Parts: sequence; C-alpha cells; structure tokens
Amino acid sequence: MPFTPFHLGPALLFGLLLFPHLDLPTFLLSNVIVDLEPFLVLVLGLRWPLHGPFHSYTLGTLVALGTALLMLLMMPLTRPLTSLFRLPQDSSPRKVAVTSLLGLYLHLTLDAFLYSEMNLLYPLRGNPLLGLASLHAVYQFCTLCFPLALLLYLYRLLSPRRG
Repeated sequence: MPFTPFHLGPALLFGLLLFPHLDLPTFLLSNVIVDLEPFLVLVLGLRWPLHGPFHSYTLGTLVALGTALLMLLMMPLTRPLTSLFRLPQDSSPRKVAVTSLLGLYLHLTLDAFLYSEMNLLYPLRGNPLLGLASLHAVYQFCTLCFPLALLLYLYRLLSPRRG
C-alpha cells in the first residue's frame, strides 16, 4: 500500500488498544514512514522495487530506530498534541524505541501478505507471508480498523475515569 492512508487505521486502532503502553505518536509515524521508499521510487523514477530493502525486517529495523530518534527529538512538540487529544502520556527512550519497532513491523507484516517483491529478511530472498491473506482481506481489515479506532477513541473520551 504505497503511501496510502490504509496503514493509519490499524496503527490508530492498535495504538489506542495498547495505550498508554505504546507511545501513540511514535506508533502512528512508524506505521507510515517506511512508505517513503515507494514514494521516492515513483517520484524519482528509480529502478528499484516499490517495496525494496527497507520493506524488510532487517533494514526496516534501521528505519524504526531512526524514527525513534526523531520522535525523541520531537517530544516537546508531540506532548502538547497528545494532551490536546486527551491522550497525555510519558514516554522513555526505551518505550519510544520499542513502539517504533512494533509500528514498523505491523506495517511490514500487512504489506508482506500482498507484495511479491518484498524480501522480509533482506538480503535473503523470499516472503513467506505472501498470499496468506488476500488483497481484499487486507484492505478490508485496514479499512475496518479506522472506524473501530474512532469508536474506541470516543469511548475513551466519554467514559468516566477509573482509579
């Protein structure tokens, strides 16, 4: 799903389900940032697979760690936003790093069902997840996650605080 909003549905749903154990802004960004690879391939006309080496668990890990560093630097900007949406949280560098890895791996796993050019353990060739779920099923799952996430968010906003 090159640079589409489809990854935001699962990111938001899982991010809210696991809130506050995950750093929500990091989880959202790490679920979409790796799609810079297909975007650049298309825009620059590169002779590179759309879902190339960075769409692997190996090089994707580097993307996730870079994203974690970026999010740690951006924390002074993201904290007021999470408070604005009534989702304030404190995060440690470890929490941000783990969150970034989980977000990126969720993205890669969803894509792996669909794209034959992905090599999940680059430089090793192969994608054992290819075809285990249909394009229709993955898109339907991603599409359904977004309204479910909105309902979960509304529930969090409207339910009385516990403890």
